[in-house]
Amino acid sequence: MQTVLEAYREKIASGKIASDPVQLELVEKFDRLVERLADRKLSAKSSSLGWLFGRKASKEGERGLYVWGSVGRGKSMLMDMFFAAAPVERKRRVHFHEFMSDAQNRIHAQRLAFKEGRSKEEDPIPPVARDLAAEASLLCFDEFSVSDIADAMILGRLFRGLFEAGVTVVATSNVAPDDLYKDGLNRQLFQPFIGLLKEKCEVFELDARTDYRLEKQDSLRVYFAPLGSRADAAFEASWRHHTGGREVQADSIRRKGRTIGIPAAVDGAARFTFEQLCEQPLSAADYLAIAHRFQTIFIEGVPMMGLAERQYAKRFINLIDALYDNHNKVVLSAAASPHALYQAKTGVEAFEFDRTSSRLIEMQSQDYLDSVEKR
Repeated sequence: MQTVLEAYREKIASGKIASDPVQLELVEKFDRLVERLADRKLSAKSSSLGWLFGRKASKEGERGLYVWGSVGRGKSMLMDMFFAAAPVERKRRVHFHEFMSDAQNRIHAQRLAFKEGRSKEEDPIPPVARDLAAEASLLCFDEFSVSDIADAMILGRLFRGLFEAGVTVVATSNVAPDDLYKDGLNRQLFQPFIGLLKEKCEVFELDARTDYRLEKQDSLRVYFAPLGSRADAAFEASWRHHTGGREVQADSIRRKGRTIGIPAAVDGAARFTFEQLCEQPLSAADYLAIAHRFQTIFIEGVPMMGLAERQYAKRFINLIDALYDNHNKVVLSAAASPHALYQAKTGVEAFEFDRTSSRLIEMQSQDYLDSVEKR
């Protein structure tokens, strides 16, 4: 199996990236974790001979890694290499919002099972943690961030259960652990989780030299700005090209007793206005449902936003996260270039929108669009 360093050198040799000393430092840490996981796997296989050697395999998982830094520094790329190299049979890589949505659904189901007498455990978190640990002993999270109070209030107990079951956690994030759920409601109740995370994961700041996604941008026409007659015409032409004269119909997605309306859909593509997607009470999980149903998403009329529109901006951030992580093709018309869409300079959304603008740039690149074709 290829090491992380070998995969990294391959990327350099192909000309896709340039060597960077800070990335190399992280590569070495990933390879050391791979080695520890391999040793643990070997130890587990020989644990039945513990009586002979006077030792037992520890149930404690290996200490993981929490990698944080600005957008476009190569966090996801290096995570890809680590995940491929990790010698673990039960491993899972998932966007953090998607994982927490899954966990909340399981907790709800466990509460219902207790209420109906199908379970004897009134507290739903321990059995959910056991089930998640049974499915994956290595959990790799993309874009670790906490903004939902419901998630914040269960994270400590849920992750303590995962760690006690021997799960190793590796995560990428745009924020340092101490800044997670910053300014959140009842944050003092969340603080113990930060301590637990730092205890179980080595924290590494990836402060590489540049945003590599800007270097590989290709000027493919999937982003039309500024808004106006020219952008409108180009957007309509792209939609007509995709639909190819086929009949366009409204559609819907049923989720948790609600209906998510799809104004126009045809052949794996859906079309929305910004208002329909981001000025309505849709959640990150709703956006994931849309991303999973359709391969290509057309978004019309993305405005510039400021503090007065921060609620809409937050939804747009979650929307782009879902589409990016699911490798959807996105065609949109917008009032300005990605970096100019959010005008506020303060608040959580201003910080998070850096990731969104960088992703919008990458989603125009040939590399990204090629990945869409491989879905």
